[in-house]
Amino acid sequence: MKNATPALAAIGLGTLATALAQTTVLPALPALASALHTDRQSVTWTLTAYLIASAVFTPVIGRLGDLFGRRRLLIAILIVFAAGSVLSAVSDNLGLVLAGRVLQGAGGGIIPLGVAVARSAFPAERRAHAIGIISAIFGVGTGLGLVLGGLIVDHTSYTWIFWITAVLAAGSGLAVALALPSDEARPAGGRLDLAGALLLGLGVTLPLLAVSRGNEWGWTSGRTLVLLFAGLAVLVLFGLVERRTASPLADLRLLTRPAVLVTNITTFLVGIGMFGAFVLVPQLAQAPVSTGYGFGVDATRAGLLLAPGSLAMMAGGPIAAILHKRYGGRPTLAAAAGITALGMALLGVWHGNQVLVLAWSFVALVGVGLALAIIPTMIVGEVPAERAAEAAGVNALVRSVGSSVGTQILAGILAAGAVTHERNFTIAFLFSAAATVIAMVAATLIPRASATLRA
Repeated sequence: MKNATPALAAIGLGTLATALAQTTVLPALPALASALHTDRQSVTWTLTAYLIASAVFTPVIGRLGDLFGRRRLLIAILIVFAAGSVLSAVSDNLGLVLAGRVLQGAGGGIIPLGVAVARSAFPAERRAHAIGIISAIFGVGTGLGLVLGGLIVDHTSYTWIFWITAVLAAGSGLAVALALPSDEARPAGGRLDLAGALLLGLGVTLPLLAVSRGNEWGWTSGRTLVLLFAGLAVLVLFGLVERRTASPLADLRLLTRPAVLVTNITTFLVGIGMFGAFVLVPQLAQAPVSTGYGFGVDATRAGLLLAPGSLAMMAGGPIAAILHKRYGGRPTLAAAAGITALGMALLGVWHGNQVLVLAWSFVALVGVGLALAIIPTMIVGEVPAERAAEAAGVNALVRSVGSSVGTQILAGILAAGAVTHERNFTIAFLFSAAATVIAMVAATLIPRASATLRA
């Protein structure tokens, strides 16, 4: 592609939409519950439905992009995402809002498709920079979504949460159609492995459902354990089926290459720890001053504590590209995880005022931005170009599952006991730090990139 920058901007716009869809809804949950005449427990399904749908759709859409063309799939899922946003905006029924959120979940496929486009459209010397920008936009959007959601809830109707993402997705779809040539990659052709898609979807949905409701149902309750073990059994069956399929949804021989496998394990650990700041800081900041540790601020102010770090994540793409070129992916990812761990540990030990929380959150999110930027570059560098979207989709799925697991563990730590105490926040922050320390160690064990696949 002679000038891939407009295409990168178009993909970035869609990436921003899907990132905002993930977190803008969090400050709006009480307003949604009131407007939809339901309780807070039921309305949390607007988040759960989106996360599960995104996790299920992401690898499937990635594989479809490899088979039938990434431009075509990008435009299609952006249309589906925009339609879901509109449906959620105009509905006054929880069921219809949830249906819209499931359609929005298709947006999870934007990132693996965008990463695969960047791999094929940019020369090797610019590839890491382009992929890093896509990942950084996702990180920035995730953080700024909390600020934007707070502003919307505090000053206007929650429906703007959905209208904004609808406009962004529609604009991205139009931009992709104009900026990305129809022959941006040669689709491999073939048929989608429907059996594999159904098994993977079921195998991912059951454990994620158990994890997302574990605090409510009880982690040792019958339905939680049944869903967890049933999901694992389905995933084992998925692996057996894929090994015997001529054109599998996921090429397990490719995904079990040591460099790919260990990078995905590291991604899972990063996912567990990375949401610590996004989940914990707003709750700490909005806790009443009477608790002895909270700041008693509104949703907007709580989100603003994360704004500097979220904006700094945008620099993660270019910086990660420079570090990757000079030092390689493995030390860059290890350093990113270490920086995140440092920030989370400092938040656990010193969170007595808003300045400290802002400063340590900044440190943690700088590390998260670097990690999010470097991981996709490492993954697509280890697989053939024609399987890039598939590998990126599986990696995004792994990150999403890790984030879901980490978020629920943090919620469980805060909910431990009849009353949330400051020590609960300390333990939760330190748990996130510990997860990213383990990720740092795992990153050092990633085998060196294969020279044959770097070009």
